[in-house]
Amino acid sequence: MKRRILLKSMAGLASAPLISRSTMPAQGKDNPVVQENRRPGTVEWQLQYHRFDDPRTLASYPLNRRLRSSAIEGYASKTSVLKGETIDFMVSLDPPGRVLIDIYRMGYYGGAGGRHMARLGPFKSEPQAVPLMTTERLRECRWERCTQLAIPKDWPSGVYLAKLTRDEPAGFQSYLIFVVKEHRRSDVLCQVSDLTWQAYNKWPGNDSIYDDGTPNVWYTGPNVRVSFDRPYAKYCQVVDAPLSAGSGEFLLWEHPMVYWLEQQGYDVTYCSNLDLQLDSRILDTSKVFLSVGHDEYWSRDMFDAARKARDDGLSFAFFSGNSVYHEIIFYDSSVTNASCRAFARKELFADEEKLMGSTSYGSGYGDWIVTQPKHWIYEGTNLEAGDMIRAVIGWEYHGPPLADIEGLQVVASGPIYPQRSSQNEIRQHRAIVYPCSKGNWVFNAGTIWWPEGLSQPPGHIPARTSGRAGTFGVNPKQQRITKNILDRMIRESPRS
Repeated sequence: MKRRILLKSMAGLASAPLISRSTMPAQGKDNPVVQENRRPGTVEWQLQYHRFDDPRTLASYPLNRRLRSSAIEGYASKTSVLKGETIDFMVSLDPPGRVLIDIYRMGYYGGAGGRHMARLGPFKSEPQAVPLMTTERLRECRWERCTQLAIPKDWPSGVYLAKLTRDEPAGFQSYLIFVVKEHRRSDVLCQVSDLTWQAYNKWPGNDSIYDDGTPNVWYTGPNVRVSFDRPYAKYCQVVDAPLSAGSGEFLLWEHPMVYWLEQQGYDVTYCSNLDLQLDSRILDTSKVFLSVGHDEYWSRDMFDAARKARDDGLSFAFFSGNSVYHEIIFYDSSVTNASCRAFARKELFADEEKLMGSTSYGSGYGDWIVTQPKHWIYEGTNLEAGDMIRAVIGWEYHGPPLADIEGLQVVASGPIYPQRSSQNEIRQHRAIVYPCSKGNWVFNAGTIWWPEGLSQPPGHIPARTSGRAGTFGVNPKQQRITKNILDRMIRESPRS
């Protein structure tokens, strides 16, 4: 089979225009997101000064080192909040001092990547206690509230970073993160993968869902709980991004999608993973649902709510990998009694393909290899059967077995490297599309790294697994494929 390697330098071969980096919205509509992105942006949402702890007790294994910033750290009382509701910010400073809180909404904003929404403080703060472990290694912080924010009525739905800064010359900084959601009608609902961020969160040192207290580096069994009542440590694997401290995995895998969606002018609203559990009616408000990046941890209720929404006409686009892999059990907070503030693994999903069309897997790398060049997702790309878009698949993926769903088509297929699993099975990537009964669609790219081909926001560090593989950055072919998928899903939605 002929295989042409398609790099950015060959983008001009397309028979129809590909996506450019223009600030003009692709949708040509005046919607709340277009209006919001006309406002002045700033690159100052980024962290400038940072410091991480390096305790000798964690020196034996690199994954546990330089993850916590006890100089300044914090967490929010909710993962998502509606306009008019309140959210509490808990902050710890060591040594004591004063903290400024600058809040930014993340988007495009002419290429700046964020807009400054408010400054709070300065507030006095001091060291807050690291809680002892309780049931199943759970650590829940009982920190004093630094301040409370009522979300203004004119703040649009979005992913918000609260940048914490020590109020002193060259003061150290970190983030806390939350989502402002809306129940208004929109074309696209973009979910952040915050359950997976929390699962991998090692704060304060060796306390993720993968740590069972033994020398085992990657424990994957039950009976280990993690809590949202604690700060996010710096993410511990694949890419070292110190300036993401406190933001979970959002800046690593999801910001490029948000940046691109708002650059293109899509009418997009946002939600937390937990909203599928606690506020599933949010699935009734949009035409397309996006799973983005590393979306590994779901509950059975979330899965059932998603399948019901699909059957009711909501399209799903999985621009993600290793998605819907671990089924979890939720627990209420013992600090605030808030629902779903802690969780533990239950078991692996055995039926994720009934929603996604394919099966979820862990780490593996490869190229996007076209199998159905006449399919509508490839319109305007000039791609042919066997053409390759390099370095798209990783670091976790989806593949066979596929669901037995009428009309399901494989639009990309290729080998995964290393080629054999630990059970000596040949590993393969699959990207699929299938039609649903009401005229809606499901697309599954089958890779965490798909958003890397859409944009390069300020401060973004391209994905690369040390000693393994990495991405090549923005690719107009991926941009055009993504646009084709979203535009078709929106245009043909039964919810129009």
